[in-house]
Amino acid sequence: MMVLVVGGSGSGKSSYAEKTAVSIAQAGMKKYYIATMQVFDVEGRKKVERHRNLRNGKGFFTIEQPTRIFGVLEKMEDEDRTVLLECISNLTANEMFSEKKAMTEIQVTENVIRDIKMLKDQTNHLVVVSNNVFEDGITYDETTMEYIQEMGKINQKLAALADRVVEVVAGIPVTLK
Repeated sequence: MMVLVVGGSGSGKSSYAEKTAVSIAQAGMKKYYIATMQVFDVEGRKKVERHRNLRNGKGFFTIEQPTRIFGVLEKMEDEDRTVLLECISNLTANEMFSEKKAMTEIQVTENVIRDIKMLKDQTNHLVVVSNNVFEDGITYDETTMEYIQEMGKINQKLAALADRVVEVVAGIPVTLK
């Protein structure tokens, strides 16, 4: 089963996604948290620490994987597992804006979706967190607009792959699919 959890910044989507992953994991099943955020400053460190505290005591094994998500498969034990992937917007930004940028935005989208499909196929349950980064109505520079457009495409493709799609608004989960 794949669940896509979307929402704006500070909406409560991370907390909801963690609760969902814990609730769908059967007894004895390994739970993995795939962290995609690259930490560059104090604010980033605080956010990572807050998320670690949220997961504390819930039995997650954390794997930091800022790019190429399929790489986590070799880092996980080969058994039944529930995976929480947080988050697609960080992953996409990492892929698009890496110093080795040799891929087009379309290639980034294709790679992200391919990797998520592989992860979905090799896990019992996959909970994916993504941001609504396109709702503020602001027009940004060309590069940022390309990122926002690709995030929209990725979210649409993930929603099509998912068995369930939930948007979290002000801490309230709204089931869309």
